[in-house]
Amino acid sequence: MARDPSKARIQAVPVTPKAATHIFRIPLSPLARRRLTNFRCNRRGYWSLWIFLILFAISLPAEFIANDKPLLIRFQEQYYVPVLATYPETAFGGDFETEANYRDTFVRELIESEGWMLWPLIPYSFNTINYHLHRPAPSPPSSSNWLGTDDQARDVVARLIYGFRISVLFGLVLTFFGSIIGIFVGAVQGYFGGWVDLIGQRIIEIWSGLPILYLLIILASVVEPNFWWLLGLMLLFSWIGLVGVVRAEFLRARNFDFVRAARALGLSDRTIMIRHVLPNAMVSTLTFLPFILTGSVTVLTSLDFLGFGLPPGSPSLGELLNQGKNNLHAPWLGFSSFFLLSLMLSLLVFIGEAVRDAFDPRKTLV
Repeated sequence: MARDPSKARIQAVPVTPKAATHIFRIPLSPLARRRLTNFRCNRRGYWSLWIFLILFAISLPAEFIANDKPLLIRFQEQYYVPVLATYPETAFGGDFETEANYRDTFVRELIESEGWMLWPLIPYSFNTINYHLHRPAPSPPSSSNWLGTDDQARDVVARLIYGFRISVLFGLVLTFFGSIIGIFVGAVQGYFGGWVDLIGQRIIEIWSGLPILYLLIILASVVEPNFWWLLGLMLLFSWIGLVGVVRAEFLRARNFDFVRAARALGLSDRTIMIRHVLPNAMVSTLTFLPFILTGSVTVLTSLDFLGFGLPPGSPSLGELLNQGKNNLHAPWLGFSSFFLLSLMLSLLVFIGEAVRDAFDPRKTLV
């Protein structure tokens, strides 16, 4: 006799990790899940990644956290956003057509007489000079300047936030473009081999022997270095570190059976390099990226410390370290910049170790 489907018993089916992955439609292969689990097992690297992401996320909207302009102004039933737009002093009843100085007592009284101002958490930008110090600059930490001021009466906390952001962005951009060039050169050398590899290695040996510091000194005497000048100059040399790793992987994989089969099927060299050989080389390449990022940040800090980096007045951790060296009676300058730089580099190194463990085929789950 047929069974009534309306009286059928509903059984609970246990959801396995694989089924849960299918339910939430997370396209992770078993190998990717194993690497992600290995990364999480390295607790030091896992939490370092979260701490670094939080610090970087805080520094990205630096203008909304540390600025000498109000976030929002309500004046005569109208709203103004000085942090995003420029308003003349005449818009608030002043006398000048130039941009309003919101820290000026006269302008503040004009606005507060018919409205209000919402200031950021730190009412100083990286280049704001505090003219109301009770002690000569560099002044010690106080309620208005939490970590004191530098030798030009600028707030140290604001310069640390902006300096952290520009250091990380410089390192990320330099690492990204340098990795693209390094992977391309190493792939061409390793895949084709022969005279291409031999001539390429000799050119790299000559190119890596050029003195970078002398080139920076010559550049500083001709033009004023800025972010993009430094990025372009460092990009000329930063790609060399990855060439050897990618070249070795391509030399090893170009004679594998699946590469020979792809050639026999008539696939082009470009397709074979990108689809079949490059994924094998990316494993070792990704483990190097956090350490390359650490080196990029260190190079910018060193150049700023020596005076060949960003233009004077730019928010720079290296420039703040130099101020700490020149003002030993103001230890808050050196300690604050040294602590932030040490924390940033330590987090990047711990993340690199976790990434290395994640891609290590010898690491197995317990």
